[in-house]
Parts: sequence; structure tokens; C-alpha cells
Amino acid sequence: MDPFRDPRFSRGVELFNVGEWYAAHDVFEELWHDTAEPERRWLQGAVQVAVAMVHLGRDNLNGAAILLGEGTGRLMRSQASPPGWQAAAVLEPCRQLQQQLQDPDRLASDHPCPRLVFDLSK
Repeated sequence: MDPFRDPRFSRGVELFNVGEWYAAHDVFEELWHDTAEPERRWLQGAVQVAVAMVHLGRDNLNGAAILLGEGTGRLMRSQASPPGWQAAAVLEPCRQLQQQLQDPDRLASDHPCPRLVFDLSK
């Protein structure tokens, strides 16, 4: 099974990109449970970034920082990612958030939000 062709994947991406972090987490986690390596690692990274954003919304800054680090690490180390995935659209906002979370006084109310972007034109 290719999890990136599963309708749940598209639904998870939609939810993630509109900031429905908890719902995106639920969808990606369900798909993650049904997926084997190597795609499983990428899905786990997406789950962790979504949960990090839930923590951020609940002012659990430590939880957000930890899960951003774990999630982005898994996304970067994954041996299989979705076709056309534009890593910078999720990784760069996460990097900026991690920097801001090191000094919570700098955390902007309009902080960067990660997005899952795919360029299928290539």
C-alpha cells in the first residue's frame, strides 16, 4: 500500500494546511498505524509536527519544542517522502519556531506555520 495515495493522506494534508492540527494528527496517525517503513517514518514526523502545533496552541512551549525537533528530524531522515514534497515549506517554519521557543519572550503571536506543499509538475 502506498500511503501517499491513500485518501486519508490528502485529508490529513488539507487539515494540516488549514491549521486543524489535532484533526490532522488523528488522520495521519491512523494512516501511520497502517503503514510500514520506509514511509512510516515520514508520517510519524508529520504527526509529531501537528502535535507540536497543538502544544503551542495550548501554551505548552516545552512540549512544542520537543515535538518540533523530533518531527522535523524524522521528516529529514525519512527514506521515503511523498512525491513532489517541498520540504522547506514545513521545515523552515519549524526551524523558525524552534528558535523562537528558545526565548519564549520572542515568540510572535503571528508565528510561522508549517505547511505541507507538493510540486507535482516535475
